[in-house]
Amino acid sequence: MKRHIDTPLTKDKVKEINAGDYVYITGTVYTARDAAHLRMYDSINNKKELPVDLDNQIIYYLGPTPARDGQVIGSAGPTTSSRMDKYTPALIERGMTGMIGKGKRSREVIEAMKKNTAVYFAAVGGAGALLSKCIKSAEVIAYDDLGTEAIRKLYVEDLPVIAVIDCNGNNIYER
Repeated sequence: MKRHIDTPLTKDKVKEINAGDYVYITGTVYTARDAAHLRMYDSINNKKELPVDLDNQIIYYLGPTPARDGQVIGSAGPTTSSRMDKYTPALIERGMTGMIGKGKRSREVIEAMKKNTAVYFAAVGGAGALLSKCIKSAEVIAYDDLGTEAIRKLYVEDLPVIAVIDCNGNNIYER
């Protein structure tokens, strides 16, 4: 099924998404990769505030290339999601309802998704230049010292993704 959703990604919206759905996202999406996930995880473990309120938010596992003149952002393809699996359950428990990346997820991540009503989307790997055209603004909001791995706040319009694992644990990789 084809769906258009606007962020924030509430739990009610998540419940309507099924594994295999083609989804077009419009609104705010945050970026974070390995190093940013480690810092957020450390903040949680040390009872410190996170640099972004994750409630009803989507994190895109993305480390963009530098923008060329006239561009908002460089190539914006997904990175391998399993690299974030150690940290993801803690972020889901803090209210994150969506993730965008590529590849399989661990059993622990899937269980956290089912328990907390979250969804995992895949973006097409190798299509970063095309995906970047959906990004209308990009702003570094935390961990600037991490360069491309800094947390960015993006505004996207009709970002195309596929729901790979829904909040019930249905997983198109296992079909």
